[in-house]
Amino acid sequence: MRQKKQLTKKEVSQVAKLAKLIIRSSEIKKFQKQLFQVLNYVAILKEVNTSGVEPTSQVTGLENVFREDEIGPSLTQEEALSGTKNKEKGMFKIKAIFN
Repeated sequence: MRQKKQLTKKEVSQVAKLAKLIIRSSEIKKFQKQLFQVLNYVAILKEVNTSGVEPTSQVTGLENVFREDEIGPSLTQEEALSGTKNKEKGMFKIKAIFN
């Protein structure tokens, strides 16, 4: 069943409030028309017979692709620590996070 009448200014203001949107009174007429169109479109979609159609969450056919982790070229411990003066026992030495 399609929407037969425009939304009232009060209804548009209420929708904006629920969506936490601030709209100017000069914008209400524009949103009345747009919301009317959206509601009509949703009503058209409600008329479509979807019995026998399986629900889907995506339609691209893409699937997650997993691979094994591989160790690649990396820095040696010495190379990693080469840019700091603050090191101790082969590790970075930093200020304590917890006292």
